[in-house]
Amino acid sequence: MDAKSVEWKNIKHGQQWQNTLTTYASPLLGKLPVDLITTELVYKVLQPIWHTKTETATRVRQRIETVLDWCKARGYCQGENPARLKGALGQLLPKSQKIKKVEHHPALPYQRANEFVLALRKQGGMTPLALEFMMLTACRTGEVAAARWEEIDFSTNVWTVPAERMKAGREHRVPLSARSIEILKLLKDKAQNNFVFPSHSILKDTHMSLGSCLVAMKRMSGFEGYTPHGLRSTFRDWAAETTNFANETLELALAHTIQNKAEAAYRRQDQLEKRAKLMELWQQHIDTCPKTVSVASLRRLAI
Repeated sequence: MDAKSVEWKNIKHGQQWQNTLTTYASPLLGKLPVDLITTELVYKVLQPIWHTKTETATRVRQRIETVLDWCKARGYCQGENPARLKGALGQLLPKSQKIKKVEHHPALPYQRANEFVLALRKQGGMTPLALEFMMLTACRTGEVAAARWEEIDFSTNVWTVPAERMKAGREHRVPLSARSIEILKLLKDKAQNNFVFPSHSILKDTHMSLGSCLVAMKRMSGFEGYTPHGLRSTFRDWAAETTNFANETLELALAHTIQNKAEAAYRRQDQLEKRAKLMELWQQHIDTCPKTVSVASLRRLAI
């Protein structure tokens, strides 16, 4: 754990390592000398959760393999790693991608964006503002909830999310639309600590709960089935269906990692100006009643 900790993005990642090994691996393997751990024992750890908790099971396997590789490097065991999927273990377990059911976050249809935001504004309070800000910026819940005032540049209308809070581990600049700035200035006047969206408790010098936005959406009549993270898909669907912005620009707006290594190597800019224009158009769509939205006009503006 100590050797790997420098690779982790945050404390939570380390806790996940510890918790998964404690919960799933330690009951069967925890008291055994590592040179006595076999492929059959690793299989017994994974088999009960391989079909029902596939993503968790794959991570448990990877972490067991890492631990045993470390032990092998230290001379505590020899031979093939019994948790190696490309070895004998792979013959005992079905391929995870064949059984894993991908469950996408339910996405609010982009045609209902205005209806959703109007419902948020009727509520008042910080959590609805956080949800609206999340929608306007197309950022992840954790990025928004832990935003700090020092990351906001009001002179350029840019929010810079540090690398340690980004899923891809790279700094992300977010161009802020007029409504985003309006929300920030409203909150700035009432700031109680360094977090843009502080905890509800004035006794805690921390940010709002990551689950508060999800709870708020579940309580909104007519929007119970949608999730905060799904708002990113709402933005992506709108941009793909109604604008002419390049796919690369849209992926940059969502801070997605480029899978093509050659393409990634040549990308040097983050297209901030293009993305600023994109986010202003997104705000215009959000603020417009569906009956008056002109797809043709949006296409012309995006050219």
